[in-house]
Amino acid sequence: MGKRTLSFTTALTIGLGLALSPAHSNAAEPRVSVALPDFVVKLNGNLVENQYRQYPLLVYKDITYVPMTWYDSRLLGLETSWSQNSGLAISKGDVSSSYAPYPTEKKNPGRSQAKVPNFAVTINGRAVNNAAEPYPLLSYNDIIYFPLTWKFAHDEFGWDYEWSDAEGLAIRSGNLQTEAVKLPPSAGDNGVALFQGHYYFVETEGTTNRVYRTPERDSANKQLVYSYDGDSSYGFNKRVSFWTQDNELWFSYHVGGAIMGSDVYCKVSEDGKASVEHRGYLDFKRTSRGTLMIDQSVPPGGNNLSLVREGGEERDGSHVGDPGLIYGWHVTMDEGSDGYGGDDSTTVVGDDVYVMGSPYPIEQGKLNRIYRINPDANQTEPIVSSAVTGFKVMGGKLYYVKEQDHLLYRSELNGSGETQLSDHPVARWYGEWSGQVYYTAAEDGGAGGAFRLYQVNPEGEDSLVMQDAVESVQFADGVMVCKLADGADYGIKLLDAAGHVKMAFADHPSSVFTDQHTILYVSAEDQSVKRIELLDLPDR
Repeated sequence: MGKRTLSFTTALTIGLGLALSPAHSNAAEPRVSVALPDFVVKLNGNLVENQYRQYPLLVYKDITYVPMTWYDSRLLGLETSWSQNSGLAISKGDVSSSYAPYPTEKKNPGRSQAKVPNFAVTINGRAVNNAAEPYPLLSYNDIIYFPLTWKFAHDEFGWDYEWSDAEGLAIRSGNLQTEAVKLPPSAGDNGVALFQGHYYFVETEGTTNRVYRTPERDSANKQLVYSYDGDSSYGFNKRVSFWTQDNELWFSYHVGGAIMGSDVYCKVSEDGKASVEHRGYLDFKRTSRGTLMIDQSVPPGGNNLSLVREGGEERDGSHVGDPGLIYGWHVTMDEGSDGYGGDDSTTVVGDDVYVMGSPYPIEQGKLNRIYRINPDANQTEPIVSSAVTGFKVMGGKLYYVKEQDHLLYRSELNGSGETQLSDHPVARWYGEWSGQVYYTAAEDGGAGGAFRLYQVNPEGEDSLVMQDAVESVQFADGVMVCKLADGADYGIKLLDAAGHVKMAFADHPSSVFTDQHTILYVSAEDQSVKRIELLDLPDR
């Protein structure tokens, strides 16, 4: 098959992850002879193994056909749908997927039989007469295979393809792609991160965890960042969590039991070595005067806010704030018993600290207020007199959810000008981005992680952004990264500031980490680590 013949007369077939309806009659469907390709085929750089693939590429009348499974079609930027009345619809969409190999232990025969289905077909909204096509859609292994002539591959879907006798056939669809990260197979079993050009991951041997880093473009060059031995007497907890704070990379892990154990917080230096900065149950924030420490150890106690000067020891920290308050806890009282939940809302703005506080000893009716503390003057001022579940400082404003109605409110930093924002009780998350306010609300009590994403509409009822249930939301490089709940068709959706979907990924992640222009995620299916490069997003 020469290059000229392929470029101008060859039809490529992209299969549709869509099985035929059981109600569809096979009586009038003729059978045709198909064969496996005897040349190399790559889909967006992924080598297709046809000998042991459940849905192999096929050749019919010297034309290459590609199976449109759910993942194959999304890999190539195509959306598909089927109905008994309308038949099959194929359209170019803002979708993507990592490559799915569909491996099987059974070797495919060199030649086989496929069917020519007779249902209605539309391509980008235009009807196609399959019976009259010289290269009709085919059905093989209960999956639709679709022949793409130049008018379909190039004109309708905007694809590029190349052929050479040495390299075979290469198809590139142009939609945003995922990229497999070449880390050790066990890297996805723990936390992963990407920071300033390096991947960070963990390898576990027995009860020893070793944190490594590798350059983005040289993953074979592994450098030890930190190592520690876990305490197996309480059951070894191998989990390591990475996050960025004040433009620095941190990670934490737990040692010991739930009460007598402690969390360990490590900071990674510029040379790629990590050091232990804090131990215990606590929260900490950097200020211009040093590190603010919020003691969240058990049993809880008041006067638990201290300031450790730069270079000083935690034991030498000086207490700040009203000593009659307990800070950094969300406190509940139920039939005479007190409940405490660690709160991480504490925020430093300039020289001031905003923190949740309650009287200590506990007094019903005065719990979970927002206070502003000036550490230098050691002045403590109540800002919001209502009980809140938590708060954030965003865009120079104070946002908080009240306990009495679980609605989202906004005020000035001094607590004045309070405005109700949400129409629905807020659950799990809220944020402000590009002047727009978003939040998640529970459906059916939030059972099974059924949280819906809403956009605040100041002129009426808040608008539902999408039907999919979301588990988490992050902002990265001009997009809102939504990790969808289990059961959704897609696993990740990228939204713009108006709440419109820019790209949907079929992959379902177990965790997502964002860094500048890149999304790093771990596949929930096989724990492999993959990345999405946002600089390649069309129409940025």
